[in-house]
Amino acid sequence: MLLSEQQHVLAYNGELLVFQLSKAKRVEGAADRTAKLCVRRMAFDRDAQLFVQKSSGAFSVRAKRSETEIVCCDCATRSKTGVVLPCVMVKMKKQNGFEHLLLLLHSSDRFEQCCHFKLDYELKEDVRLFAGPSVLWRHANKLFYVSSDTCTVLSAPVQLSSIVWTGEIEGEGTVVLGIRAACLPESENGDEFSTSDRAIWGSEFFGYAIETQEMLTGARFMPHAYSRVVSSVCVCKTERLQKQLRISAVAITHKNQLIWFQDGVPKGVCELPYEKPCLIKTAVTGSNDLLFIVSFSSGNICVVRRENLQVTSKWQKVKSVLIDDFIGSGTEQLLLLFNDDSNTDVLNMFKITDFGKINYESGINYKDDLPAAEGLQENGLLTIRALETRLQAGLASVRELQQHLGLKKRVILESCRALIDLVEGRNHILPSAKKEGLVSLWDDVGKPYSVSKEPSLTPKLQDHFIEKLWQRVVGDNLVVGVKLTESFCLSVSDISLSLVMDQDFSLISPIIECRNKIIKLNKVFSALSVSSCQIEPPQKKMKLDLRSKNYLKEEFHKRCSRTQLDKANTVTAVTSLSPLLAFHRVCCAVLLHVKKQKHWNGDLQKSKRMTLLCGKILLSLEDISNGKYSINMLKDNSYCTGSVEDIAAILAVSIRFSFQIMSSDCTLTRVNSWLLGEMECVPFKECHDMVFAHKAGNIYGTVFSWTLKNPFEGVLTLFCRSLTVLFQCLHSLTRVLPPRCDVKLLKSGSKGVLTEQLVLALEKEMFTSRSFLSSKESKAENNLTWWNEPGKKVSDPPVASLMDSEDGVQQFRERLQNEKEQCMLSMNETMDGTLYQEVALKVAEAQLSSDMIVWRLSKS
Repeated sequence: MLLSEQQHVLAYNGELLVFQLSKAKRVEGAADRTAKLCVRRMAFDRDAQLFVQKSSGAFSVRAKRSETEIVCCDCATRSKTGVVLPCVMVKMKKQNGFEHLLLLLHSSDRFEQCCHFKLDYELKEDVRLFAGPSVLWRHANKLFYVSSDTCTVLSAPVQLSSIVWTGEIEGEGTVVLGIRAACLPESENGDEFSTSDRAIWGSEFFGYAIETQEMLTGARFMPHAYSRVVSSVCVCKTERLQKQLRISAVAITHKNQLIWFQDGVPKGVCELPYEKPCLIKTAVTGSNDLLFIVSFSSGNICVVRRENLQVTSKWQKVKSVLIDDFIGSGTEQLLLLFNDDSNTDVLNMFKITDFGKINYESGINYKDDLPAAEGLQENGLLTIRALETRLQAGLASVRELQQHLGLKKRVILESCRALIDLVEGRNHILPSAKKEGLVSLWDDVGKPYSVSKEPSLTPKLQDHFIEKLWQRVVGDNLVVGVKLTESFCLSVSDISLSLVMDQDFSLISPIIECRNKIIKLNKVFSALSVSSCQIEPPQKKMKLDLRSKNYLKEEFHKRCSRTQLDKANTVTAVTSLSPLLAFHRVCCAVLLHVKKQKHWNGDLQKSKRMTLLCGKILLSLEDISNGKYSINMLKDNSYCTGSVEDIAAILAVSIRFSFQIMSSDCTLTRVNSWLLGEMECVPFKECHDMVFAHKAGNIYGTVFSWTLKNPFEGVLTLFCRSLTVLFQCLHSLTRVLPPRCDVKLLKSGSKGVLTEQLVLALEKEMFTSRSFLSSKESKAENNLTWWNEPGKKVSDPPVASLMDSEDGVQQFRERLQNEKEQCMLSMNETMDGTLYQEVALKVAEAQLSSDMIVWRLSKS
């Protein structure tokens, strides 16, 4: 700094240290000239919004006819005590060279000279201070350093063109990251990058450990290709995992870019707003955001967030940027010192910010930021008392919640035991209220109530709805399946399975978390063959006569029967296997949950929820190790030998994706060849419309189903275990499809199936409303005859004949009055409130079902 007075600013423990070196002054009575190194310790006053001086110190430097200059200042760890202290390096010009002093500043503002050395040249390039304290610099493409312990200048056996970073790495000590001309040894041991990589660029990164005097592979920090453009590097994090050094670093380049590297691989880039970036620092603010502060040669500053690598702020004409906790909030803030030609004080124009709530600037008064110092003690006492009261109330609430949770846990466990006893036919006796710490709500506390008084489900009854109970192990999943009889499927809906542990575990819930899936397997001809196209359109429906209730009911029964025949007859439950194996041997009860349906008989349809015991499964580690429940998918005479249970187990643990493939120019016969050829698929022997992929790698085990609607349109369904496998299959498929081919993901199912479901739902909705109106019509028709007298003729006499006599006129009047009353009754027809609620609920459920299908159809 070519001024009358030099000023260097350093942040240390939330304070600012302003070092100032005055010009040489002649001492009276002496021939020597003396320079004085002064320091001012400044702290930020939040009330005054200014930096105020706390203390000061000075150190006299004797120099004969020489110029004195501050080379650099930084904080470094003293090796003798392990304490971080401010360090200042002063240079004095002599006749035969340059003399250098390394000074430490103590908390008492006293300077201590810890190192002194002489050089015959001037330090200009890449001067750094590091732990010791020690000094490191570059001269004539060589690396030199001197330690305060020996004060001897040492030279490292490396050639380098620049130093981009100096810092500490765990297990290596102080490491210098530099750039040198490419050195091409005969062997490339330990370097994962080839010799040609460095030969092309002509330069490379290298790391040198000062303490151990060992070379580190520069490719661990970043690729050698960046050595021609990187100007500064900041290593953010280093750690060792299984003896491997992992490094996270950020670098700035001459191309005005900021690049984030992870283990030597670039992970992100940000374009900088100014040219010639020269230095990069890091800061962590109160919101735990990692910020990169980039300084430019023009005096500009910009801040980049690590989270999105975007420039968030930028300033111009900045003299210096410092990072520390200046206001004592416990987190770091940025202090920007701006150039001010009108004032020589370096702290005249500044800004403190953490890009959040903290924002101070010279000349701006922040009245609402912090309370005044007056009355803080009294407010603190009141705050502490209030916090103590809230803490005590919070502890009491926590105890009550713990007691409540314990009670809920006991109730849930007792309910699970009661459920197990219910499905197994045992009488469950509830514990006494006194034992559970409860109070009975009834006056008569007598014998304990038996939960189950009805006979349990017998094996003969199970045979009416269960054909087979099986289990399989697929990877880390346990699949339990129940094959239901066809007659049972026609009478139930909303089928699901649950697994309940038979053992008495007091610390865990006996109900096992699982996910259900209903699977339909058809033993039909292979769908890989091209299906015949439909020549003639299907027969049109007869026009629906809304006046015929019987026809409406018949048609609905036909549709319902056809839908129920298409229902799946195998339901599976999938759960994680590893938690069950922790118990070595586990016995689980398999419960089937269904909704029993009643047929239409003129009234609204009703359903009843039922829970049935399917049986028990035994799981042991020995059986799994012996492969007792493993699936078997081997090739046998161009077929896959997997059983129906094996196929269902694979489909249960897989993710299903359906794609509609349409080609306007070419037929889709290549899909068949692709499945049987490149994918090495083999049809299942038990289910020909699905094929199993035997291709080695991640694709092995994927199940495909290919259905052709016509030679130019088909639906491909994949059952794969992960999205990675899906992407690999689609990438392979796109290479064999025709160029002008449209592939669409069917998110909610096939349009044909959804259309059929929509028709049935609309018919159900219409029949629900029509059945109610029909019942009201019948009631109104019955009311029409209430006024007819017994024995009255069906045909009334003509009106003209009634007018001939007085009795006829009176009879006509009575007839007219009866018709008037009948009209009034038909207009005032009412309905019971309970019946109306039931009808409204049934109509709303039918409308909701049709609306959901319409939404799914719009998404497909």
